[in-house]
Amino acid sequence: MTSRPHDRFDAFVSEVSALVAQTSDEAAILARAAPMLAELVGRDDWLPRAYAEPGKRDYRQYLLYRDAWARFCVVSMAWAPGQGTPVHDHTVWGLVGMLRGAELCQNYAVVGDALRPVGEARRLHPGDVVAVSPRVGDIHRVANAWHDQVSVSIHVYGADIGTVRRSTFDASGARLPFVSGYAGLPPLREPVCGSYA
Repeated sequence: MTSRPHDRFDAFVSEVSALVAQTSDEAAILARAAPMLAELVGRDDWLPRAYAEPGKRDYRQYLLYRDAWARFCVVSMAWAPGQGTPVHDHTVWGLVGMLRGAELCQNYAVVGDALRPVGEARRLHPGDVVAVSPRVGDIHRVANAWHDQVSVSIHVYGADIGTVRRSTFDASGARLPFVSGYAGLPPLREPVCGSYA
């Protein structure tokens, strides 16, 4: 039987669900889920068009899947040319997989009374996956690397990220609380209560 494009997303959700049911160890989850996400974003034929549309003024974050126990969620981030985030944190583990276009990711750290870049900005291309968390580095800014096309990335977080109280940072390193929420589309897949699938 021939698989359908969205079957890859369903298989990914099932694999991550099984993983977080087996362990809560962040290092193990990041190590094992990263190749799963790389495989998912290695083929750009499964994400419906509506979940890849940026806003006219700002990027959009669409909920694709939210685990019934809030152990993880999957979102798509859609960026028009020139759009990007403020410097922000996540407070939970996360993986960012590049699906379409390219993104520039600059890591930061609060050093004394200033926000400082850490290393050079990294350009993410389709198939690339990077991790974030308070343990491995949690503060960054992300922007569309292209000036003439939309870019789309797929993110997996160790919580229902749209409801997590997080922070943006000003140049002094001061925290400004925010909760991201989601753009107004239903998830691609609803959780199956009573099961880990």
